[in-house]
Amino acid sequence: MAEDLARAGAALLGAELADWRAVAGGDLSTVVRVRLAGGGEAVFKTGPDPRAEADMLRAIAAAGVPAPRVLAASERVLALEALPEDGRGLSAEGWAELGAAVRRLHRATGPGWGWSCDYAFGAVEIPNAPVPDWPAFWAERRLLPSLPALPADLARRLERLAADLGNRLPRDPARSLLHGDLWSGNVLARGGRFTGLIDPACYHGHAEVDLAMLHLFGSPGAAFADGYGPPEPGASARRPIYQLWPALVHVRLFGGGYLGLVARLLDAAGV
Repeated sequence: MAEDLARAGAALLGAELADWRAVAGGDLSTVVRVRLAGGGEAVFKTGPDPRAEADMLRAIAAAGVPAPRVLAASERVLALEALPEDGRGLSAEGWAELGAAVRRLHRATGPGWGWSCDYAFGAVEIPNAPVPDWPAFWAERRLLPSLPALPADLARRLERLAADLGNRLPRDPARSLLHGDLWSGNVLARGGRFTGLIDPACYHGHAEVDLAMLHLFGSPGAAFADGYGPPEPGASARRPIYQLWPALVHVRLFGGGYLGLVARLLDAAGV
């Protein structure tokens, strides 16, 4: 599969393939880094919709945030600029740079909630059609579609929370451009410095969604907060509500081992 992707990507660029290697860490897509005949490197990847991902990366770049330049996209393959990275993670300075970059991303806004098309995390659909207000979007497009994946007790608690979101979430926060899958694995760095965001699942929504995701499986710390700026009033109470979405996605993709996380987040949300 990886070699087929390398050859398909080279053909998409009209180039000859000199060498390639698979890139580790992709749970939901195949990724290869290639060296092209005559020099130059690129990254090729599969995905649910390479052309949609290309548009998302262009939107991130247009917001002034580092992201791989799109070289070409087809129904099967996305060809990208190979950004510098060494897999060693961010230093404190790099976390501050990431915080400032995410703040720039969130200052870019759209006309409404959602995105121009639906997307997916593997087999899990990401519906993005607009709704009248933000609490309704979070309930109908993010939380409630996962009810069939939950045991009855957790499903009832999730339904209670969804019914009460009008009292818990702002009705009309800024419609920020969201990365949509902001965790450390989608942040590139070299020498501790931030070099770019990859693997987006963009849509427009409350900026706290990205911040909640970033804190779900890690701890960015004070340097990120210094770069991003102070939280909105009430953010800590909303965080578990926003973290439920990636937790539910993990249940649907990887199984019941994540049900405990869902239960803990419902506990934290007080339902």
